[in-house]
Amino acid sequence: MTPTPAPYGSWPTPITADLVVTAAVRLGELAVDGGDLVWAEGRPAEDGRTQLVRRVADGTTTDLLPEGMSARTAVHEYGGAGWWVRDGVVWFTEWSDQRLYRLAPGCAPQPLTAEPERPRGDRYADGDVAPDGATLVCVRERHAGPAATDVRNEIVRLATDTPSAPEVLVTGPDFVAAPRLAPDGRTLAWVQWDHPSMPWDSTELVVRDLSTGEDTVVAGGRGESVSEPRWHPDGSLWFLSDRTQWWSLYRWVAGADIEPVVVGRGEIGVPNWALGSARYAFLADGSVAFARRSAGYDTLSVRGADGTVTDLDLGFSAVEAVRALPGGALAVVAGSATAEDGVHRIDLPVQLGAADAPAPRVTTLRPPRELGIDPAYLSVPEPITFGSVDADGASRNAHGLYYPPANPQRTGAEGELPPLLVMIHGGPTASARPVLSLGVQFWTSRGFAVVDVDYGGSTGYGRDYRDQLLGQWGVIDVADCLAAAAWLAKQGRADPDRLCIRGGSAGGYTTLAALAREDTPFAAGASHYGVADLEALAADTHKFESRYLDRLVGPYPEARDVYVERSPIHHVDRLRRPLLVLQGSEDEIVPPAQSEVIVAALRERGIPVGYLLFEGEQHGFRRAENIRRALEAELSFYGRVLGFELPAEEGIEPVELENA
Repeated sequence: MTPTPAPYGSWPTPITADLVVTAAVRLGELAVDGGDLVWAEGRPAEDGRTQLVRRVADGTTTDLLPEGMSARTAVHEYGGAGWWVRDGVVWFTEWSDQRLYRLAPGCAPQPLTAEPERPRGDRYADGDVAPDGATLVCVRERHAGPAATDVRNEIVRLATDTPSAPEVLVTGPDFVAAPRLAPDGRTLAWVQWDHPSMPWDSTELVVRDLSTGEDTVVAGGRGESVSEPRWHPDGSLWFLSDRTQWWSLYRWVAGADIEPVVVGRGEIGVPNWALGSARYAFLADGSVAFARRSAGYDTLSVRGADGTVTDLDLGFSAVEAVRALPGGALAVVAGSATAEDGVHRIDLPVQLGAADAPAPRVTTLRPPRELGIDPAYLSVPEPITFGSVDADGASRNAHGLYYPPANPQRTGAEGELPPLLVMIHGGPTASARPVLSLGVQFWTSRGFAVVDVDYGGSTGYGRDYRDQLLGQWGVIDVADCLAAAAWLAKQGRADPDRLCIRGGSAGGYTTLAALAREDTPFAAGASHYGVADLEALAADTHKFESRYLDRLVGPYPEARDVYVERSPIHHVDRLRRPLLVLQGSEDEIVPPAQSEVIVAALRERGIPVGYLLFEGEQHGFRRAENIRRALEAELSFYGRVLGFELPAEEGIEPVELENA
């Protein structure tokens, strides 16, 4: 069939907002419990709650939590590691009250911790059960008052099966994470760090002899990020460190030097915005499996006991969790450029790496949803590297993933170039994720080109690249977004007159900062709960990020002039392009007031502006109806601004655009 020419942006597509959210889930953490697997599913259709699913050996799956409950912690506000399992029992933090619960087979969930004095004032995460099964250790975040300075993060110990008063084991550091008990139960390891560092800046790995109370700092310190401590069955402690530029794998034994296990280009570690990352796992034969990111893509590999590393060609481009199964197999949460995340079992050949060894066998245990669409509608990302500049104008390179328009039934009119959406990830220490996202394909199948920018500061390109954003937030990220758009326009892959920019959270800040430039090349932008006022963020945000800007911008209030200069809220006179603002009413990280000041300023100055406030949403939208409305509103916005018609059959409700 010959594609029919039609204006870019107006192409009819089966990838509607309804499809984006229908039966959609966010697969999260993965755990092995004997021969069973347990994983987390974020379900937009169930008010965004996190359900836990158990899969037994015969393939039967069971939802574990009763209706209305959600295994989600608010520690660090971003959560992670809100549940753990052992011998059929699940311990989890319930979202509504943040208390720790025990769920035994055939029983209703029972609270193990008392109701705190302040509602949701005691939050629990990142637990580990002692070898004897009698106690567990975990992170507790205690909120004694409303301010960030009222929050205390500690490691506590409590009984596994009956309510008890948590015993404080570790207190003093600003933050603690990953408490892990040695196989003999007599030694505790954990990660700690202090303001103004973030966990990807400077952390320490500490071990304590629980009988003597003696602490030993194993690794870390200023300029070294350590994460994911894990005890090997032989009693050695393994961990990730970026001491050689890349988050690599190391091993420590008491009384001996640290031994590098897997070191080289590529990131095994990830920035710990959320607790509980799992990027490597021990196999029974003495080998270790790990995921490593390079040039924007993940590769799953195995290091044998002899030190030989074998890369597994499995077709995955993003790996979120790696766990070892009994018998030498692996379980992973992973996806590809043409498939959403799924839970997969990987059976490895006995002679892995041998010339005549058979290929690993992949069995999908929790498949991605059946989309029922022609693969020709899917745009496959191309990793790109393009020239940009630093704060002084010196040349440097930046990276991204470019998605061309893809639709088997439509093509652009002769001589017409597609509009470009420049997407900005959050963090800002995060990265573009090269796995099938219908949130991206929603745009490309309609005729948009998309570039997901890994600007300086992004993870996956080494410590030096990540550190480029230090002191330069609002400068390097903006420069790289402008450079990506200019490079693609020069390549003839995007219309230079129809460049648009969008992002959420930190990406929303970069969006606003780019639009607030007098020389901005962007025709329009969409800010999803974006930071508008850096001073307000520094003064009124949660503990985890309360000193983050010390490193990204400068210490406050000493560097107040820089905060003012880089805050879009102080440069609304430069905002001359149409803007859509999407905001959650219960956002504790970027409160609605920040968005509403920007909206009010544009409204007063006669600039086209749309504003949607979603009741009950926090920092990021989780409810299906809100995700759907946000997508359709943004498409309607671009249609108004760029001048294309929306497909009538979708019945999209136009967004209200003031000063249109």
